Amino acid sequence: MPLALRLGSDDLTRCRFAISPLCQTHEALRMLRRPARHGYHRGWLRRMGRTLAGLDLTPLWLFVPPAGGYTPDFLGAPPGEPYPSFEDELARMRATDPALAHTEMARSLACTPGLAQSRRGRAALDDPAVTVQRLADLTERAWHALLAPDWPRHRAVLEADIAHRSRRAADGGLDALLTGLHPSVDWADHTLTLRRYAELADAQRPDGRGLLLMPSVFVWPDVVSGFAQPWQPTLIYPARGMGHLYADPPPRPPRALARLLGHRRAAVLAGLTAPSSTTDLARRHGLAPSTVSAHLSTLREAGLLESRRRSHHVLYARTPLGDALVEGDVGPGAG
Repeated sequence: MPLALRLGSDDLTRCRFAISPLCQTHEALRMLRRPARHGYHRGWLRRMGRTLAGLDLTPLWLFVPPAGGYTPDFLGAPPGEPYPSFEDELARMRATDPALAHTEMARSLACTPGLAQSRRGRAALDDPAVTVQRLADLTERAWHALLAPDWPRHRAVLEADIAHRSRRAADGGLDALLTGLHPSVDWADHTLTLRRYAELADAQRPDGRGLLLMPSVFVWPDVVSGFAQPWQPTLIYPARGMGHLYADPPPRPPRALARLLGHRRAAVLAGLTAPSSTTDLARRHGLAPSTVSAHLSTLREAGLLESRRRSHHVLYARTPLGDALVEGDVGPGAG
């Protein structure tokens, strides 16, 4: 039987989204250990090869089973706010109750026969407080080496996903939101059914705190819902547009145009080589959709862009004047 999570009325009114840098870091580490998740990230893996070779994360790998299994929840706990900073989340991780850490680490080690009885396994469990600090140090190194340099682009993809799904909820209610999260997630009769999970007697059930929804660029093709008490029931699903995360960067705007409009606004204008939506541009430029929207409004008011609606999306394209500015064809007598 698949895992079924029944959402009560309190859960439905408290569904929310969040973007967690800490959780993204640990999903990236799990992706490294699980070749089935490599598909969209092969180019990134090649580019990061030297960095990965110099990053010794051996104590962390102890708790990231390569063939599936449980990873301690405190390593990437569900955040209590929508957009926490990595620093705040890391501080929360460092403050993990040693008794809780011991329980979760023991459960993780039990996924690999003999690992809990190994020298490294026993050492980790003998002093959970020290182990938590060691794992936090390694997580901080992994964040700065693997995610921090590209985080604006990652965050733009995640924010664009949340914006899209929020519009679905606004147009069609929670039914429209929950039915489109993942092909293996079904929603009917107030029940989320996760077909990739087997029914577990000790699985955490929604308890009135609501369901936390977190998009991820590293979880594909899986969907994750394994958080135990005391953590909030959470579903981590693949973000829309993650396949475009490592696309070639947009063209650099001419220097004169950047001086005239500002670098980011000029980059948005130069990057409009084909009609694009706000979401598309946010992903390409690694900017928040709200920032891109503000730039597009200014450029349109200046007569450099035009917009037209296609289905549920608004597409922006350069006007002839916008083309001329990007190509440097506006002479002294123009206008």
